[in-house]
Amino acid sequence: MKVILLEDVKSVGKKGDLVELKDGYAKNFILPKKLGIEATNENMNNLKLQKKNKEKVEKEQFEAAKALATEIEKMTVKLQIKGGEGGKTFGSISSKEIAKAVADQYGKEIDKKKLQLAEVIKTVGTHEVTVKLHPKVSTKLKVHVESV
Repeated sequence: MKVILLEDVKSVGKKGDLVELKDGYAKNFILPKKLGIEATNENMNNLKLQKKNKEKVEKEQFEAAKALATEIEKMTVKLQIKGGEGGKTFGSISSKEIAKAVADQYGKEIDKKKLQLAEVIKTVGTHEVTVKLHPKVSTKLKVHVESV
């Protein structure tokens, strides 16, 4: 029996896959638990439409991420940190503070989880922070830190 999977099923297939299963397994396990539906012509057409829609949405997200990446490359975020004598600083700058500064200074919302800091910034100067906007799109954001 041919079945379209609605969920990932271990050792059978992933969501959206068309798989050939034994009749008993499909009728007694997969179909009653709503893990899949029978592969009729109507269901096959629905699957094709869903895949096309998913591809279209992913392409739009990719294009939006590329556009945002070009904007971010041009940005230089300015932050201030308390400093003492000899160039020592008190405290540090985290990804949360950088994301808030981007929103305040440029009006662009960047999720703090997308900012990839190896470690928090503790020194004065210009630093580059990697921003991963999409699995295929990442860019660099310049962060200029000044001492107060």
